[in-house]
Amino acid sequence: MIKRYKSKIGLELVIPLTLIFGTTLFLQLIVEQNLLAIAIVVLIIILIVHMFVTTHYTINGDILEIKCGFTFKETVDIKTIKSISETNTILSAPATSIDRIEIQYGKFDSVVISPKQKLEFINDIVAINPAVVVHFKIK
Repeated sequence: MIKRYKSKIGLELVIPLTLIFGTTLFLQLIVEQNLLAIAIVVLIIILIVHMFVTTHYTINGDILEIKCGFTFKETVDIKTIKSISETNTILSAPATSIDRIEIQYGKFDSVVISPKQKLEFINDIVAINPAVVVHFKIK
């Protein structure tokens, strides 16, 4: 079974990034007119958009593949996953929303991701490894 989940894109990340880099680009275009600075800001914007568009999580048999932009690629053996917990941590992670889940696996390893269809993703993981303990936040 191969199943791919896109990362949820959260406005709580998109709006501040748009304001910061949009304002910076606007000021460089109108006020400073520094071509090098404009090129750098445009490159950063392209990299961020690429990261948001390409972040995904693939279940391939009993392997979870996590991909984020050009730089992050990790594989997790689903049989080694111990727990999945809902979290809103703002720590750096291959996630494009703060509506996240933390996956504890191996001896001391963890990764934080943000699948768009969180419940379906968790159910697919538990179907492969029924020993996974799932912790939902109380709403």
